Amino acid sequence: MELRLDPSKEYGIVLEGGGARGAYQIGAWKALKEAGIRIKGIAGVSVGALNGALMCMDDWETARRIWETISYSKVMDVSDSLMEKLRSGGVEFQDFQELKTMLFKVLSDGGLDVTPLRNLIKENVDEERIRTSERELFAVTYSLTERKKLVLNVKELPEGEIGDALLASAYFLAFKREKLGGKRYIDGGGVDNVPVEVLLERGYEDIIVIRIYGLGRDSERFLEVPENVRLCHIAPRRDLGGILEFSSRKARQSMTLGYYDAMRTLYGLEGRSYYIDAPGGEPYYFDRMMSELELLKLYIRPVLEEEDWEHLNGYRAFTEGIFPHLAKKLGLKEEWDYKELYLAMLEEMARKFRLKRLRIYTAEELSKEVMRRLGALDSRLPI
Repeated sequence: MELRLDPSKEYGIVLEGGGARGAYQIGAWKALKEAGIRIKGIAGVSVGALNGALMCMDDWETARRIWETISYSKVMDVSDSLMEKLRSGGVEFQDFQELKTMLFKVLSDGGLDVTPLRNLIKENVDEERIRTSERELFAVTYSLTERKKLVLNVKELPEGEIGDALLASAYFLAFKREKLGGKRYIDGGGVDNVPVEVLLERGYEDIIVIRIYGLGRDSERFLEVPENVRLCHIAPRRDLGGILEFSSRKARQSMTLGYYDAMRTLYGLEGRSYYIDAPGGEPYYFDRMMSELELLKLYIRPVLEEEDWEHLNGYRAFTEGIFPHLAKKLGLKEEWDYKELYLAMLEEMARKFRLKRLRIYTAEELSKEVMRRLGALDSRLPI
């Protein structure tokens, strides 16, 4: 595989807010580290600011440990079992008293108590490592006291205030609001949930944006990107779950997905739901398609209706009839080519056989596995 980014350059990283979906960013970071991508600075909001602090410290192992063991009670003062029942709709009659007590506490406190999150930050964020890091770190929040958006240069904050600044960036609306340094804050995502502009204003030209599609203002949509700036996006194609779904199982899934999606971006992997290393050109995949007609049989019947497979002669029957029909059936755009068609068919067959998605295949490996599964079926395949 060929790396698409230049490891000799220094990159800025933008970490979007999105609560529990933030585990995805840690998986993407792992892929960036493995590829040798050099990080100069980070701009984060909410969970992106918290992950950004660990990235500034260059402490991936701590980040992995935090997310692999995350739970509701490590973020909010709640019962893990009750929150899981609420999420899954499995609340039973005997749970109602506990639920009533929890709701009364939340209402009387003015929101969910996030003392556990404060403690998590205190235990894992090392101020000295952040201040001495070669990487810049910026956190976005909104000051209710001053009624304005704030971009905090975290390394320049007074001693002992970094933890509070990170917490200020992550003060979700449902959280109990407490004063930090005599002021009140709310989650910065409401004013700038994708803070690309923070890095643009500081002269960054090569920027990697890790999207998790959290709630908030998608400020990137309204951004005018200068011609000299190169934006690279890593984004999920699957649902990352709820922003308050603090489950270690879900976090592990999101980290794995973040890793493979980052690999897709870094190495130009093909595929809509699989990760396929397919560097060859269109003629190569047209030849493969014609040499793997067994792969086509499950698609051909609707096209042929009552005609016989054996009556098909020459390429024109495929190029003018069958292939355009298959492209439409597979939802390809009008300007599809034979490489796209071949890979789309390969993915469709892989899905039918429930082949593992979270791994990197070459096109040849995926085709070989599909053909092996085909060969294991009854030889009387429909044609």
